[in-house]
Amino acid sequence: MPSSESTLLKKLQSVDLINQIIIAITITVLTLAAAHTLNIKIDIATALLLSIIASVSACGASGVAGGSLLLIPLACSLFGIDNDIAMQVVAIGFIIGVIQDSAATALNSSTDVVFSAAASHHVIKGGNKMKQTAIWSIAILLGIGIGHAQDKAPSDIHGAAKQQKRAELIWTKVLCKEPGRYIGWPTVCLRKNGELLAVFSGDRDGHICPWGKVQLVRSTDMGETWSPPVTICNTILDDRDAGIMELPDGTLLVTWFTSTAYLQQICEGKKIKPDSPQFFWRLHDEKIRDLVKPEDLGAFTTRSTDGGKTWEKAVMTKGSTPHGPILLKDGRLLYVGRFYRDNDCVISVEESRDSGKSWQKISEIKPLPGEKKLKMYHEPHAVETTDGRIVALIRYHGTGYPMLQSESSDGGKSWTVMEKSPMAGLPPHLIRLRNGKIINVYGRRFDAFGEYACISDDQGRTWDVANEIKLAGHFSGDLGYPASTELPDGSILTIYYQAEKKGEKTSLMGTKWRVK
Repeated sequence: MPSSESTLLKKLQSVDLINQIIIAITITVLTLAAAHTLNIKIDIATALLLSIIASVSACGASGVAGGSLLLIPLACSLFGIDNDIAMQVVAIGFIIGVIQDSAATALNSSTDVVFSAAASHHVIKGGNKMKQTAIWSIAILLGIGIGHAQDKAPSDIHGAAKQQKRAELIWTKVLCKEPGRYIGWPTVCLRKNGELLAVFSGDRDGHICPWGKVQLVRSTDMGETWSPPVTICNTILDDRDAGIMELPDGTLLVTWFTSTAYLQQICEGKKIKPDSPQFFWRLHDEKIRDLVKPEDLGAFTTRSTDGGKTWEKAVMTKGSTPHGPILLKDGRLLYVGRFYRDNDCVISVEESRDSGKSWQKISEIKPLPGEKKLKMYHEPHAVETTDGRIVALIRYHGTGYPMLQSESSDGGKSWTVMEKSPMAGLPPHLIRLRNGKIINVYGRRFDAFGEYACISDDQGRTWDVANEIKLAGHFSGDLGYPASTELPDGSILTIYYQAEKKGEKTSLMGTKWRVK
């Protein structure tokens, strides 16, 4: 953060602290004034207690919006007011808090006058109005605290609004962090036994390096806590972009691909500083150069029939994509991926009829008409709709980065020509909710960095981009690859990678949220 912005932030924080102190003093003075005006005799200890109550109320019972309502019965008891009336005060205080939340400035400046006028009016009438005045006095004072607490309650989580037109965010937090190491490109699945599994490429130097490993973490409490990572695949090359799914019989299927992209940074003749990461990459490459075989470089799948304890020998696929294949209603696995042909990217479609033991290419998706640039199509993902269609979205490197869409109505044998969707980001991950709605999540590495989601209410025919959901903001473009799963209570867990704080390497992070 620039020094000028940091200085401004500190000044604003100081002003906010002063504002809190002033409010606490004001509430204390008004509370004691109420007792004096109403000729209520209280000792020093009670006065001190009332002052503390008023001060805490100014902060909404230690920052909990509406928390000061819990103090009303205690305050009423000090005036000898029974519980039935106390509950009336709770209602009055709530109403005042809501009103003040929508007109905080006006109420903060006028409450003193309202209080004084009300108290004076009832004191002049005297007698049976004394208790009623006390009720209204307490309600007004606590209403100020409630409204202030609502003003101060966080309205966003990690750079995204908690309440949005189509979503409510529940929490965002780090699920796995490897200090000093880089995590990227995750996928999540919910098993039938209620266990959540997430895979990613971890223990890395950075976005590009030769060390990437496919690692796995588990959660048995719906994503609240996660196990330490375990490595399930570590070839001599860089293992990247892991996907995971559970098959109907409980078999786990994991996908990934291997890469030698790090060679671009250690090519012959390039100056490399001793003890730099690239220095050790070159040493590693010199050791494995003669060991690498053509079949070591490509896209792979592996299976586990014992919950991830052991894994079968990997088999190759034609294409690859970060989040792997999908399961169709007819029992087939459909893998919409990408491979290279003639130095260009091709979107391929493969199927497996034996639960991932083997794969066969069945079709390709035709590119955007008129597109002449090379390597514009990447990292697709698909979903089967409730009406039997298959909708695929594809990462596109054209202007504005719109995702491209194609559909199949015959189980993946043929596809419509790609066309631009209204969503912008990369890459897509699609799920169908139990109510039939389709959710697409994606990262945005341009403009407002962060993780986003969009809903289709009509089986992927249209997308509600006017009410795009922001799941998390970020301070750089090194982020994304979100993937989602629907939890038993109807909430959604979306996981992705990005740094938690500036100066740190990326972590596995997650947002739990609900669709409205």
